[in-house]
Amino acid sequence: MGTLTGKTAVVTGSTSGIGLAYARAMAKAGANIVLNGMGKPEDIEKERAAIEADFKVKAVHSPADMTKPAEIAAMVALGETTFGSVDVLVNNAGIQYVAPVEEFPIEKWDAIIAINLSSAFHGIRAAVPGMKKRGWGRIINTASAHSLVASPFKSAYVSAKHGIAGLTKTVALEVATHKITCNCISPGYVWTPLVEKQIPDTMKTRNMTKEQVINDVMLDAQPTKQFVTVEQVAALAVFLCSDDASQITGANLSMDGGWTAA
Repeated sequence: MGTLTGKTAVVTGSTSGIGLAYARAMAKAGANIVLNGMGKPEDIEKERAAIEADFKVKAVHSPADMTKPAEIAAMVALGETTFGSVDVLVNNAGIQYVAPVEEFPIEKWDAIIAINLSSAFHGIRAAVPGMKKRGWGRIINTASAHSLVASPFKSAYVSAKHGIAGLTKTVALEVATHKITCNCISPGYVWTPLVEKQIPDTMKTRNMTKEQVINDVMLDAQPTKQFVTVEQVAALAVFLCSDDASQITGANLSMDGGWTAA
């Protein structure tokens, strides 16, 4: 029996990167999974089928658009109607854009706030009633070292992640007597497609080579000089779902190689 046997986890932005690692780790712990995210249908189906085959749980995919509140609510409802409950909600969907503030495209600001911050609010709003009714729940938000400190050229992302930290604390206080916890995990640089895709933009903005961006920009902030792995982030999320973590709530848990200690 895994920690999450018989429970259901909804993980947003889970077709690749950290989100897929969360989904697989929670499936390994026994949870049925609602995947969500973009990608080629055949790639998504491959990951969905692999979760079922590897961990002997059920997995479905919701194509919910994280900029659309009604679709986010429908994703939570899909988990409840398919599996009977949504016990774990992982708000992980995120996008990034790098530009000086005076040149930052307004539509990119709006999209990042919608996907990285507002979508978490809409997911929590939809999932909390069921968790309260059942008297158990775990809400985990992917924040970032940028929920605690800033970097230049990331005004929207840093604002959204600071917002996630505040939302996490507020929700934790509201659900504290219902055996529901709400925490956020703040990784430093994790090697994912999102990080890899940032490299050309940063090369251009800072006039650097790829190696310089990796060593002098990305890992410059991390005293360990190593990327965080998606598996490490997912392992912390699974721990937060355990009974041993029932008194951890409203916390912002850094996993950043010492970045925010400096």
